[in-house]
Amino acid sequence: MKKILTFFTAFFMLLMTCPISVWAAGEGGAEQGVPIWLCIPFAGLLLCIAVMPLVKGEWWEAHQPLVVALWILVLVIPFAALYGIGDMAETVLECTVNDYLTFIILLFGLFCVSGNITMEGDFAGSPRINVGLLALGTLLASCIGTTGASMLMVRPVIKMNSWRKRKSHIMVFFIFMVSNMGGCLTPIGDPPLLMGFMRGVPFFWSLHLFPVLIFNMVILLFIFYQLDKRAYRKDIAGGRKPDISKPGTEFRIDGLHNIIFLVMIVGAVILSGVLPNMPAFQDAAGNVRGIRIFREVSLSFPSLIEIVLILLAAFLSFRTTSSEIRTRNHFTWGAIKEVAVLFIGIFITMQPALMLLKAVGPNLGITEPYQMFWATGALSSFLDNTPTYLVFLTTAGTLGFTSGISTALGTLPEKMLSAISSGAVFMGANTYIGNAPNFMVKSISDENGVNMPSFFGYMLWSVTILIPVFIIDMLVFFL
Repeated sequence: MKKILTFFTAFFMLLMTCPISVWAAGEGGAEQGVPIWLCIPFAGLLLCIAVMPLVKGEWWEAHQPLVVALWILVLVIPFAALYGIGDMAETVLECTVNDYLTFIILLFGLFCVSGNITMEGDFAGSPRINVGLLALGTLLASCIGTTGASMLMVRPVIKMNSWRKRKSHIMVFFIFMVSNMGGCLTPIGDPPLLMGFMRGVPFFWSLHLFPVLIFNMVILLFIFYQLDKRAYRKDIAGGRKPDISKPGTEFRIDGLHNIIFLVMIVGAVILSGVLPNMPAFQDAAGNVRGIRIFREVSLSFPSLIEIVLILLAAFLSFRTTSSEIRTRNHFTWGAIKEVAVLFIGIFITMQPALMLLKAVGPNLGITEPYQMFWATGALSSFLDNTPTYLVFLTTAGTLGFTSGISTALGTLPEKMLSAISSGAVFMGANTYIGNAPNFMVKSISDENGVNMPSFFGYMLWSVTILIPVFIIDMLVFFL
């Protein structure tokens, strides 16, 4: 431990002398200038997530909270030295209260409720069945969100393919489609689109992305079918057979009443987007009312209502569902614990990167739809796609367009808005940390014996499969 502290002390002394910074158009404090080197803790945490499971897997699983805490300290200590303890505390509390808290509560609620629903039957994980499950989950994601669809579908998909040896590719495509692309059709589907709705984008405008979604589904499902058919035949040739105890086809869903609680959670998310615009939740200056925590940091009443409703749904789900269903689902708390620990570190350490993006976004010279598609998507692959979406939505709103979709941030041509929305939603699939359910699906898959790719291994899949698809998207829809 002494060697580690000595290393980081010397490291910070070196970084504090580094003059490199990007200046924003704010007034003092952390908004005035953000040194590029403050992004190092974020990069370091991502590197740990990517590398440590490969080189020291057991140690990493046991010491994740310690590593995350260390990288948070690596950020907050020099941040406090540069801007003061007050600004540091305000920045950390702002992202923790207004971003991370609602994020993890939503994941927790969906994780609990979906864990109380089990789908069972004589469906074996064949290529055709898997294609049908992926298509169903992708379309369902716009109705109950990518996180809701992922948590609802992930266990049935794993169960139906439990007899197979070669199955990691199934969950990779599951993340591609159900956990990401499927959320593009409504503001319920993915948080960036909800933020757009709150800023004047019509609720059903996202249906304009239906041709893009269907286009991508056809391509990806075709690729998946060819890969899965080859893997399926190898499993059959190796002597593996699906465990079907009875002839014919039987299918049943237990814990179906929990759909009520899923709808309750979806309703809570919708309310969090609608209530801030109602006069009853605004003060005289038009600001959203809430509980003041520190300086300008407050927990808004709409967010508080959302949190209470989600926790109530989770509580009622557990009280009204037999534990035997969770046992059949192989339900454990491991996945949600891992996500909660890793993402508190990600949310806090990525703040300097988001500040830099906010500072330089309007000056990047990005003015064309295809440029917005790639810029929004590339950054959404590693940063939270909601603030990334808002940065480029705001940037596009300042470009002076006079025709298109009228929003609170300005008028945007339909193709421009489509490019920003598609980039934020689709390219969250490029990495495990690109969208909330990605890492959750990975953790649940690992728990259930699916040998998921490493961080870089998954990126190899996304670069090989998704990037060519996105290039085609650009040529067909955004040029």
